[in-house]
Amino acid sequence: QVQLVESGGGLVQAGGSLRLSCAASGRTFSSSAMGWFRQALGKEREFVAAISWSSDNIYYADSVKGRFTISRDNAKNTLYLQMSALKPEDTAVYYCAADNLLHSIVIATTASSWGQGTQVTVSS
Repeated sequence: QVQLVESGGGLVQAGGSLRLSCAASGRTFSSSAMGWFRQALGKEREFVAAISWSSDNIYYADSVKGRFTISRDNAKNTLYLQMSALKPEDTAVYYCAADNLLHSIVIATTASSWGQGTQVTVSS
């Protein structure tokens, strides 16, 4: 199993940018599909983006397409989410996740490993 720790959250004005990082420990990171999810207060968790182990396959939720970029550095065991043109509706706790299967993250919106989350707040 992969242990995940997110960082990089904070308070930003609408239109601004943030980069989230997810540091992974464990030998399976480089072979794991990875994803980002978010959960706003009072709402259900939703899928944001996912990336295959090789970075060959990348998926985004329609709500973030064109504004967010997911990437990974397998040499550093780190997953990233570059967020630009942020909107107040992007305010949420952001979680990174890992699973053996990319479709588990994208289709089933579930994963075998989760981080503790990092708060992103976008002010209007």
